[in-house]
Amino acid sequence: MLDKALLIIMAKWHGFGRCKTRLAKDIGKFNATKVQSVMTNHTISVAKSLKQINLLDISIAISGLGGKNCRKWCKELGIKKFNLQGKGCLGEKMKRQIIINKKFCTQNKIKNIIFIGTDLPDLCHLDLLNTIRELKHNDLILGPSNDGGYWLMGLSAKIISKHLNLPFINIMWSKENVLQNTIDNFAHTKLKYKFLEKKIDIDKITDIENRKQFD
Repeated sequence: MLDKALLIIMAKWHGFGRCKTRLAKDIGKFNATKVQSVMTNHTISVAKSLKQINLLDISIAISGLGGKNCRKWCKELGIKKFNLQGKGCLGEKMKRQIIINKKFCTQNKIKNIIFIGTDLPDLCHLDLLNTIRELKHNDLILGPSNDGGYWLMGLSAKIISKHLNLPFINIMWSKENVLQNTIDNFAHTKLKYKFLEKKIDIDKITDIENRKQFD
């Protein structure tokens, strides 16, 4: 039997001129906004497919909007649970989401937490299902991305309760060695980790071109 997980989706509001700025330089602000909206909706749709069979609950961590507008957006998306990302680097934001959601996880007997972004047009339900399966035998699951980071991070109850700092310290965020830094943090431990398949995050026009070659 698989343990239910909490999926935290790190999402940015697709405001005109406020998202996918590198991509917008090549395809324009309107098109970049549309791309972000479509990818976010796709991510939510994939997540809902596993929520319907009770394998995960969904929480959206949002940046770019205030509380009132976040509530309105989540209602449009059909998601009840959300939190603001808050300030700081990506690691600080992710760690904050774990702390915020600890009570919810305890109340709902959820052991594992999975993080994903909204930059993966080829995300499918098997990606999340495989992560849930692998968390039965591993403490950390990472989905490597083309930019040296990761498109998914799955954390076991052991990490959440005893080693919460490890995935988020000593990392130069937005640099090309984020994944390696994360692995290095676990080198001196007996914690087990596993990789999923490599995927391409869509942040700039070359990512779209490389994805075509990748396919």
